[in-house]
Amino acid sequence: MKRSADARTGDRPVVLRPVGKDNRAAILALELTPEQQGFVASNVDSLEEAGEDDEAIARAVVAAGRVVGFLMYSAPEDDDEAIIYRFMIDRREQGKGLGRAAVARVLEEIAQLGHIRRVSICYEPDNEAARRLYAGFGFVETELDEDGEMIAVLQLSSK
Repeated sequence: MKRSADARTGDRPVVLRPVGKDNRAAILALELTPEQQGFVASNVDSLEEAGEDDEAIARAVVAAGRVVGFLMYSAPEDDDEAIIYRFMIDRREQGKGLGRAAVARVLEEIAQLGHIRRVSICYEPDNEAARRLYAGFGFVETELDEDGEMIAVLQLSSK
């Protein structure tokens, strides 16, 4: 029997859902491991920021009908670059391939917008798991930003 790319997540692949009243509490209940807490802004802060920023696109990462993570990106219509600036998977759901599946889904969503040619993401240079995850999708590290975070860029294939 051939295993699908989503075999680790069962018959229901990871999907991204807009943040709303139905999943907000579940997003706020997500947790990182103690070692990861310095790597990502809290979901409380992220949701507050999303409410104030018209360009923020916030998504719940859902697997098997449950919220397992959160991400946020921007893809302004007047720019050809999208920026993924929040991404986390709940500590209890890590190591199951859900992070990789979520990155694949958000890259698909961004590519479908049609006007985006590259995607950038920032992460703490000490976050080896993030470095490996994003490199696996073809992100190339370019430089440190003003906050000391690594910037990595992915060129989307032209249509």
